[in-house]
Amino acid sequence: MPSEFTGKHVTVAGLGVSGVPAAKVLHGLGAHVTVVNDGDDERARTQAAELEALGVTVRLGDGDTLPEGTELIVTAPGWKPTKPLFTAAGQAGVPVWGDVELAWRLRGPDAAPWLAVTGTNGKTTTVQMLASILKAAGLRTAAVGNIGVSLLDAVTGDTEYDVLAVELSSYQLHWAPSLRAHSAAVLNLAPDHLDWHGSMEAYAADKGRIYEGNRVACVYNVADKATEDLVRAADVEEGCRAVGFTLGTPGPSQLGVVEGFLVDRAFVEDRQKNAQELAEVSDVNPPAPHNIANALAAAGLARAFGVSAAAVRDGLRAFTPDAHRIAHVADVDGVAYVDDSKATNTHATEASLAAYESIVWIAGGLAKGATFDELVAGAAKRLRGAVLIGADRALIREALARHAPEVPVVDLDRTDTGAMLQAVQEARRLARPGDTVLLAPACASMDMFTNYNQRGDAFAQAVRELGA
Repeated sequence: MPSEFTGKHVTVAGLGVSGVPAAKVLHGLGAHVTVVNDGDDERARTQAAELEALGVTVRLGDGDTLPEGTELIVTAPGWKPTKPLFTAAGQAGVPVWGDVELAWRLRGPDAAPWLAVTGTNGKTTTVQMLASILKAAGLRTAAVGNIGVSLLDAVTGDTEYDVLAVELSSYQLHWAPSLRAHSAAVLNLAPDHLDWHGSMEAYAADKGRIYEGNRVACVYNVADKATEDLVRAADVEEGCRAVGFTLGTPGPSQLGVVEGFLVDRAFVEDRQKNAQELAEVSDVNPPAPHNIANALAAAGLARAFGVSAAAVRDGLRAFTPDAHRIAHVADVDGVAYVDDSKATNTHATEASLAAYESIVWIAGGLAKGATFDELVAGAAKRLRGAVLIGADRALIREALARHAPEVPVVDLDRTDTGAMLQAVQEARRLARPGDTVLLAPACASMDMFTNYNQRGDAFAQAVRELGA
């Protein structure tokens, strides 16, 4: 396959995390590479200078015009399919790939198989759990893809892998038509990125691409029928099985929970009668319901690859979640303070709220078109109080008024970053010993913060000031 790129005129759409590695790889394969980019800021100019020094042509400030002679486009995953560049490519019969598609096609004949994960929420945690389990089994692996490590680097680098744990977004899957994973999981489906995909149906269809051509197992969420529907619609290899995961007692061909244990009734002999204990629920960090589901999905993919029950247990015990994912910050005066700043949509926040019994909820930010009635109605009985911040806090306040009118609400009419300290102080005033003050915003952060990491750091710093 690499020889096919020699002398080929390839346009790379977008700089950034995926575009720069793609341009370098293609240039190294002998292609004539032109990079087009919408932006012309300082970062783009720095990246352009790096590529131009190698002999790559870079065109800043114009990502819409198809360069003359283009035979292939390799796009950054976030570029919308409706962009004029892709319309022009379609009219000219020019194929469009994502960097994931390029990586898949550049794999060698003995390349490591991919265990792939997608879903609206939980992808990164599940892939990291999976990589930890695979390492515990003694396998050479890495967590790659949408997780921040380029798949192109993984497949073209010098490191030899036995298997890769691959996180894939709906954007990446849209642009990866020939991807065929060993086994794959869709964790859950909830409305997200609909402005990009155009509809929930299109979003789900792109997620479902992850199951196409699976060889061993399509892992789905028993509690989310939409994921099972995607399995049923997929064209898989003969003998590939549907394997469900559930927080309840598993049936045959499922993984689930029995009396405090994660158990497997899918990859055992005589699964009608037998089950294999994999780990204790307490081995999952943190043991919140949605995180147990993540662990079961990771275990399902690992077991599909032949990993032992002991390695599942050891890998889960060794796993440490990233910051800002239901992270316990401190206990102050008998109240727990938990940072789930990564809960940037209602689906993630619903799972976070379900993990605690009595909550003072800090929420708000940029709603991205979301509505909050269903979220608030489902959590109303758990709410001790709510402190609202951010540009779209009124949407949450109105949902609270409709569905939880008895819950005291503090509405902070400020969007500067210092609002977080006041929010934590107000939450402390509302909380009682045994409560949890939970930052689970259900919104994006960019109205007040650079990203959700900075928002979570501000929360943790405010909590530390309380403790002091």
